[in-house]
Amino acid sequence: MTVVDYDLGTRNLRLEAEGPILWCTIDRPKARNAITPSMYFGLKKAVRFVNASTDYSALIITGTGDVFAPGGDLGGRYEEGDTQVPEGLAHECLPFITIRESQAPVIAAVNGICQAGGLLIAMMADIAVVSERATFRVPEVLRGIIDATYAACLPAHVGMAQARDLLLSARKFDAAEAHRMGLVSRLVPHDDLRAEAVKAATELLQGAPECRGHLKRMLNMQYPAIDYQTMFLSLMNPQSEAKEGMMAFMEKRQPRWIPENLPLHD
Repeated sequence: MTVVDYDLGTRNLRLEAEGPILWCTIDRPKARNAITPSMYFGLKKAVRFVNASTDYSALIITGTGDVFAPGGDLGGRYEEGDTQVPEGLAHECLPFITIRESQAPVIAAVNGICQAGGLLIAMMADIAVVSERATFRVPEVLRGIIDATYAACLPAHVGMAQARDLLLSARKFDAAEAHRMGLVSRLVPHDDLRAEAVKAATELLQGAPECRGHLKRMLNMQYPAIDYQTMFLSLMNPQSEAKEGMMAFMEKRQPRWIPENLPLHD
């Protein structure tokens, strides 16, 4: 593969090309690939780049080591060299809808731990090709975060009963269960992940682009509206459960809403 010289606004995302296929690798191993605001915005830029390009026709998103992406960095931190997200943007900096509505095919090659925003990336991709070693979780409720994208989109993928279970319990589950419930479409041996992701992209690129775009638009009509207003009003409120949940996480303690003497299970 060859390195692609395009500024995504962060050194924690790498772009490489394999013929007409562009790879975007989430590469922040010191923080277990936790996604900063610049990285979320950079993923959005990567999708826009491949859609505007005459050299590349599909995008594959993957991670490094044993982590795809565990979701957002709860500290909201920027790192040296990061371009800050434009002031005033809220949900607009997130890549999920941009991935879902991309005219160019987007594949998620899920190599390991996949949670929160990382799982939304996989869900919104056209095809999620998943290593047998991958693990999943929807942990936002544990942090007091009202995740509007999950509330709107998860039932469309797995049905209401499964969505209630995953969203409200925040339990962990493995790749086999994720595939069985229909959350992801392709489960593959870990060593075959990259080849299978390229195969998926190649299959999609054999379809007529305009036809594929209209089919995607009609599929996306199955999703309801996303209540980002409630989500971001909560995140901005200094007295919200989200603020308490994030502080508890940073301070490595239990959130104050957990009842005393509650028997806890991992």
